[in-house]
Parts: sequence; structure tokens; C-alpha cells
Amino acid sequence: ILDGLPSDDQQAVRAVVVTLMQGMETDLTTFPTEDSGQVVALDSPQALDDYIYYVAGCVGEFWTAVSLSHTASLRHWDKAAMSALGVRFGKALQMTNVLRDVPKDLRMGRCYLTAEALSELGLNPSDLLNADNSDKARPALVDGINLALDHYAAAKQYILAIPRRNLRLRLAALWPVVIGLGTLAQLADNRQWLSPDSISKVTRGWIYKVLLFSMLVGRSNRVLAWWIRRLRKGVESAL
Repeated sequence: ILDGLPSDDQQAVRAVVVTLMQGMETDLTTFPTEDSGQVVALDSPQALDDYIYYVAGCVGEFWTAVSLSHTASLRHWDKAAMSALGVRFGKALQMTNVLRDVPKDLRMGRCYLTAEALSELGLNPSDLLNADNSDKARPALVDGINLALDHYAAAKQYILAIPRRNLRLRLAALWPVVIGLGTLAQLADNRQWLSPDSISKVTRGWIYKVLLFSMLVGRSNRVLAWWIRRLRKGVESAL
């Protein structure tokens, strides 16, 4: 299948696969085995930023490259600038995944909240296995949500840069952003966010409403900007 792709697509696929493999390698070399009984955290904010690039930010670059190769109406895009926004787009989505999945990842021995951030709160990674520490560890959660929101600002720019006539491409970019911001709002409001029994996620009914509304307003920059801004305010008010 790869050999049958145009040469530009082959190059983009090879690049993204190699980078994604670096993310897998990071997991394997940083964290203990799932049955070790240990929990290890990433060292620093830089280590976290590297990780979310390897596993998701690079996909934003890939998406941008493929979109430019196959969508004539995007020829006016500045490839470097849009790739940079695409990287941050992917990072926003992965930070949302990281924060939502903290309880599950901890029980696999993995903590993507950094050791540096936890140390400032007088905590170590294994302390997060106790849901009673949800309030004490909340500043680390809030910092993570604010980081994600910073990246979502770039995702908003990316969506609005897609020509209005390319509705399907717009919706493909819009849906994960809306669902991601909705998930962050649930997480920000979850006082037991370290409990594996208290998962933060939007409902299926909410998603159906999102899909319907987005198809009605997907071509309007003004409405999309208002909608994303409103969702962001919902997260910030819950913090």
C-alpha cells in the first residue's frame, strides 16, 4: 500500500511513523513493566512536551502535509506556519488524553504528570494512586489543563484557516477540538479526578448534539469562534 502512494505521501507516512515510534520507545524506556508494582513519572515539562509531540503533535504535521498535497484550495497556506499550528493542535488533544487517563495510566506504572510538578506539591507518583490526594494534586491538574488550553488556541486558528467551502475538512478538525474541550470541562469539575471510578467524559447524547450543530454552523467563522470560545470559558469557570 505504501509503495502505491504518491511520493509526497510516502515521505509523509514514513516521517510520521518514525516519530510515533519514538513515542513508543519513550514509553518503553521511561516506565516500568505493568506488573512491577512501581509508578514512574516523566522528569520535567520538557520531557512531557517531547512525549506529546512524539505521539500526537507529529500527526498535526502529517495531517497538514497530506491536506496540502490533496486539497487545491489550501495552496495559499504557509506550510511552515500551518504545520506549527498543527503540531500544537495534536498536543492539545494528547494533553487532554493524558489528563483524562491519569488513573488508568497510574495503574500501568505510568505517570505523565511530571516528577518536577509533583515534587513542588510534596507528592511522588505513587501518591496519586490514592484518590484522597485529588485535592492536594489538583494544582498539577490545573497546570495541565491550562497548558492544553494554550494549545487549543492554536487548534482554533487552524480550523478557521480551513476555507469555508471545505466543510468536511473543517468538521474533521472541529469535532476532536469540541469533544476535547468538553472533556476538559468535565475533568476540571471532577473533584475525584484521581479515582478510576470517576472518569471524566462527555455523554454520547452530548456528542450527537455536537455533530448536528456543527453541520449547521460549520461554514461560519463567527459562530465557530464563538462556540470554541464558549467551550473554553466553560473549562476556565470550572477551574
